Amino acid sequence: MPKRYLLEPTSPFVDFLTEEPIVAVTAYDYPSGRICDEAGVDVVLVGDSLGMVVAGLPDTTEVTIEMMCHHTRMAARGVREALVIGDLSADSYNTPDEALSNASSLIEAGAHAVKLEGGLGQIAKVEALIRSGIPVCGHLGMLPQRVKEEGGYKKKGKTDDEAAKLQAAALALEKAGVFAIVLESVTAATASALTDALHVPTIGIGSGIGCGGQIRVLHDLVGGYPWFVPPFAISYANVADDTRNAIHSYRRKVQDGDKT
Repeated sequence: MPKRYLLEPTSPFVDFLTEEPIVAVTAYDYPSGRICDEAGVDVVLVGDSLGMVVAGLPDTTEVTIEMMCHHTRMAARGVREALVIGDLSADSYNTPDEALSNASSLIEAGAHAVKLEGGLGQIAKVEALIRSGIPVCGHLGMLPQRVKEEGGYKKKGKTDDEAAKLQAAALALEKAGVFAIVLESVTAATASALTDALHVPTIGIGSGIGCGGQIRVLHDLVGGYPWFVPPFAISYANVADDTRNAIHSYRRKVQDGDKT
């Protein structure tokens, strides 16, 4: 049975996820979604990081909601048990009405919930989505959709002031009704403090082990994107080299006249 019951913020969702660390993986298509689900992950995130990992873009800012719906539809087809979260892409939730329209498209594509970036400025949008029955996951810390405004990817929560602002945003998101919050590139101490301050679970990426769970990009886990590996990512396989070697072997066979 799909874990849809986990979407109710007042249900056993929080207790379930905080008793045992959440295992979340970002995937972008049917085979990766299916493999993640068969491997027993709790959450499959169809992330806008597909801009870099799949589309070869320099960042996530050019990803469109149409791209997100397309990849969500593919990934969701492979998932039977895990919770599927779809990212709202940059500039797809500038107003509550726009957020609702585009979040509804992600749900129609197969997502069980949506994720959006930002804190206090997003509360009205979060509330509008939840009033309409769409579960929302928050995202604080380093916000990839704002990389151009911030001049790069920067660690968050280094100072007391930054930590206090993150906590205020996290508590506001929780009050608005999010069921979880992704903490990206937040200092380990601040991420741990945020986790302790919240009732909803946190899911960390590059934010230390004090979160309620972790999320990683599938391509990082399997060594499928060798051109850039985040410093916090551990590759447990070398799919890029294996694929390259397989193609070399095939090419040599063809060139040697072997038609099999």
